[in-house]
Amino acid sequence: MPDLRSDLAPMSEAVTHDIRVEVLSKYSPENSRPMEDELVFQYTVRITNQGTDTVQLLSRHWIITDALDHVHEVQGPGVVGEQPTLKPGESYKYSSWCPLKTATGMMRGTYQMIRADGSRFDIEIAPFALKARSLIN
Repeated sequence: MPDLRSDLAPMSEAVTHDIRVEVLSKYSPENSRPMEDELVFQYTVRITNQGTDTVQLLSRHWIITDALDHVHEVQGPGVVGEQPTLKPGESYKYSSWCPLKTATGMMRGTYQMIRADGSRFDIEIAPFALKARSLIN
């Protein structure tokens, strides 16, 4: 079976329930210590409400996989300390970071959302690559 991670781009896009999630990642050499197997990747996310209902982001669930197939899951309320509300047509953008022990990996996940009527639903964060190009042979 081919390794799908090697073909992944450092960006992704998914639309679920009229909510678009776009992600762009990059290696952060100034925050990394490769000699100590600590590589830091920054990622920027833009969430856009393309639907007709106002929605709020309640929580996140990230699945992070390194080049050795070690999986780390991160779950918690909101993103960067916020639980943004998006009216139709509005976007929310934030940046965060992820440490890895290897020069490559991938992230994917979901956000749990709620509509004004109280109905909850998950939206997809499509897989994207984490690649420290300067450290890959």
